[in-house]
Amino acid sequence: QLQLVESGGGLVQPGGSLRLSCAAPGFNLDRYAIGWFRQAPGKEREGVSCISFIDGHTYYADSVQGRFTISRDNAKNTVYLQMNSLKPEDTAVYYCRMFIAPSVYWGQGTQVTVSS
Repeated sequence: QLQLVESGGGLVQPGGSLRLSCAAPGFNLDRYAIGWFRQAPGKEREGVSCISFIDGHTYYADSVQGRFTISRDNAKNTVYLQMNSLKPEDTAVYYCRMFIAPSVYWGQGTQVTVSS
């Protein structure tokens, strides 16, 4: 059974940084696009960033463009989300997601709280 495992969340002050990781123990991620999503209290889940497997093409939501960077380390079978210049509005549970037709796989989420 495929499982995605996120880590790296925590409490950080505004302007700080965190790096989230998404791993799939025992499963090679290098052939699949991986996306990061987030859900803040009382809000719908939204897409943050994704990375393709073919050419490493990346996508970012306007709200994080220039502050977040998605990357993948195929040797470590891990996808990262480097988050810099964090703002209070970035506070949410962050999830990674993978689509292998016809199923969508989600991790359990990791909490990111940006507060002074």
